[in-house]
Amino acid sequence: MYYMLLCALFLSGETQYNRDKLLQGQGIDTPLSDTGHQQAAAAGQYLRDLHFTNVFVSNLQRAVQTAEIILGNNLHSSATEMILDPLLRERGFGVAEGRPKEHLKNMANAAGQACRDYTPPGGETLEQVKTRFKKFLRSLYQRMLEEHGSGDQCPASTSGPSEPEQPRIAGLANDGVQKVPVHALIVSHGAFIRVSVRHLVEDLQCCLPAGLKMSQVFSPCPNTGISRFIITLRREESGPRASHIQCVFINRKDHLDDVKL
Repeated sequence: MYYMLLCALFLSGETQYNRDKLLQGQGIDTPLSDTGHQQAAAAGQYLRDLHFTNVFVSNLQRAVQTAEIILGNNLHSSATEMILDPLLRERGFGVAEGRPKEHLKNMANAAGQACRDYTPPGGETLEQVKTRFKKFLRSLYQRMLEEHGSGDQCPASTSGPSEPEQPRIAGLANDGVQKVPVHALIVSHGAFIRVSVRHLVEDLQCCLPAGLKMSQVFSPCPNTGISRFIITLRREESGPRASHIQCVFINRKDHLDDVKL
């Protein structure tokens, strides 16, 4: 059997550390700035008519506050349980946490590496971050099938979609949402999301919207930027597996047009 679910990957709002260009990682657990609150509220208004059946959030407070504000502005999901998952925490940057981002660049240059690929002492490697995301995906798939896969809420078919229908993209908040009632909101952090998107695209062969350049796919996500994916799950003896992944959009930030940054 094949089941479809929608995932919205969402970056937390701005903190004062973001504004000051300081690395936070996992060890620096800061709240949202005033701008971060405005960004989250704008995102909540943008998504207010969508129904989130499930909400998964990093247990760092900037992500929790972002999710709370989004749900507080939502017309259909204010009572949806918010599950705090440490697997969604930001990449750990070790000794570089709390220091200027420029310091990390200098450390990477001294090591002869690109900043994005460099692991400071005590930090997480990109492979370790990807392992966390893969573990989260496995738990997400299992939970979605347990909660939605036995009734009529999660669309199912006995044969896999050989040519999945391309979602209609009209620049609206509900792009790709039609006919996929199982909708998971996932709130995490910038470096974690970059690794996650790269895994979906490069390792899991996620299909991208026509005309989307790879430079856009792997560009840094803005605070409260939204990326949406439709995932078709297949139930197998070894556990659920993604048989097809379609990206609807990456790093959308339309809701920030009226927010003063």
